[in-house]
Amino acid sequence: MLVNLFDALFYASHHTRLIAGADEPVYLPAQKASGPDYHRLCFREDYFSSALHEIAHWCLAGQHRRQLEDFGYWYQPDGRNAEQQQRFEAAEIKPQALEWMFSVACGQSFQLSVDNLSSGQSSPSAEFAQSVVNQARLWCVSNALPVRAEQMLTALAEIFDAANPKDRAHYQ
Repeated sequence: MLVNLFDALFYASHHTRLIAGADEPVYLPAQKASGPDYHRLCFREDYFSSALHEIAHWCLAGQHRRQLEDFGYWYQPDGRNAEQQQRFEAAEIKPQALEWMFSVACGQSFQLSVDNLSSGQSSPSAEFAQSVVNQARLWCVSNALPVRAEQMLTALAEIFDAANPKDRAHYQ
């Protein structure tokens, strides 16, 4: 259902498809000369939360970043040191806040991700957690969601008929 919804919303306008079943999540821009002529937003196996997270990144990425593999983001794999983890968390505030809003719209639970389990850090820092809360709450009252994020959030809320994702009370 999520794959079909994403395609219905964004394939014609942005030539992007949501693809399930990847070993690792990744965004791959179109390779007109040597591969598919559409952009691929691949999420891990068939995990709903992975799809929502990747969609959040895509909704936030500007036109230039959508031409780069994985949006050109810096990524250090699991096992990051404290400084690297701090950089990771700074880059993840908006995507995780938006993923949380998408999760609320779908009636799904949401878990902040530190994505750094082998370092022994299994829970997010208090600062990161509060920053994600603050961002979600800001979007609830500011009407400042990026256009694609607003489109996706509205469609999810309509299809899943869950709680109002713009109710600040969800984000504590």
